[in-house]
Amino acid sequence: MGFASEYLSHRALFEPFILSGPDRNTSIIVIIPAYNEPDVLKTINSLASCHKPDCSVEVIIHVNASQSAGKKELEVNARSIKEIESRKKDKSLPFRLYVFDTGLAPVKGWGAGLARKIAMDEALRRYNSINKPEGLIVSLDADCGVDKNYLVSLYKDFFKKPERNACSIYFEHPTDGDEFSDNIYKAISAYELHLRYYYQGLKYSLFPEVFHTVGSAFSVRAGTYVKSGGMNRQQAGEDFYFIQKIIPAGGYFYLNSTTVFPSPRLSDRVPFGTGPAIRDILHNSDLSFKTYNPESFQYLKDLFVRADRLYEVESDDQIIAFSNNLNIKLLAFLERENWLMHLKEIKSNTASHASFKKRFFLWFNMFKIVKYLNWIHSDGGIKKTDLGDAANQLLQLSRINFKSFNVSELLRYYRDLER
Repeated sequence: MGFASEYLSHRALFEPFILSGPDRNTSIIVIIPAYNEPDVLKTINSLASCHKPDCSVEVIIHVNASQSAGKKELEVNARSIKEIESRKKDKSLPFRLYVFDTGLAPVKGWGAGLARKIAMDEALRRYNSINKPEGLIVSLDADCGVDKNYLVSLYKDFFKKPERNACSIYFEHPTDGDEFSDNIYKAISAYELHLRYYYQGLKYSLFPEVFHTVGSAFSVRAGTYVKSGGMNRQQAGEDFYFIQKIIPAGGYFYLNSTTVFPSPRLSDRVPFGTGPAIRDILHNSDLSFKTYNPESFQYLKDLFVRADRLYEVESDDQIIAFSNNLNIKLLAFLERENWLMHLKEIKSNTASHASFKKRFFLWFNMFKIVKYLNWIHSDGGIKKTDLGDAANQLLQLSRINFKSFNVSELLRYYRDLER
């Protein structure tokens, strides 16, 4: 009975696809969902150029399609499988390469979440067979490149620090070249700046657990994957939901010693995310992009900076005095969320400032942050702001002496803040 046998017996949707056993020294398994991916070999070749870590590595590609897939998409899938099988014959590959096809999967709600889940579950089976809960399941996409130190960094950042359980991996979209149009490169620069502005906005607000949640740039130990209940079945945003499940368990970190390079291409396979965002930006004649108003992060900071003080708030007068320090719009949101009732519940289950603060942020978590930002920029009466203006204002609020109205320059600066 392996560490994941019970999970696999109850939650795996298919029987094993890979019948040969793994090398017992396998400690990194990279999983890649692939649907309608004509250039999957580019990702394989990028991985093949990586420096080899001090362990065995596997790369598992899950070719998949929903029941609604068309003839053209299925032909691309078939061609991808043929190309991968041919690439497997290269004895110089620094990893074992596998591909399996779930065809027109007869599973309700097929989408990105299920495709990633099935690949991750297959990797879990591999580790279960050699009883290695510390093994890494690394999530990548079929349109990505990686740094040459990608595999080595994963190995060093995990296996030399056993207290670490999962991570988000640093990423950069290509912002120039001849593979895509200039407008696409401009659009992806704006979208990535938005992601990094959001990240820095949360850090400015003093939210304690700030991480990017990109499906092509995270990794998790097999044992942690089991304890979290595995990947969810969301048709989009599965990466966000999964990562929010595992952060509270501890040992989550930001691996910024290597880089994943996701594609900036257009896509309509999911309802939100990079592809749809690029499409929406391109629909604007001036390629403009609106993002969260910096004020929304200021309001959060006013709450988070004194969150532990709520532990001492008892009387109605104390609650009124505390509330007077909050912006009226944030307070309206808190009242909609019945925050006083939750505050009372949190206090009744904690015995120190530290435990209170931890439990408070389990309630006011990333899901609550997203809900707050969506509400305050609609019903809350705050308008979204031009991306360049917002990025400059946040730097000013953070007392950082840098200003530019060029998106590419701002993006380079915001990238540097994370390295």
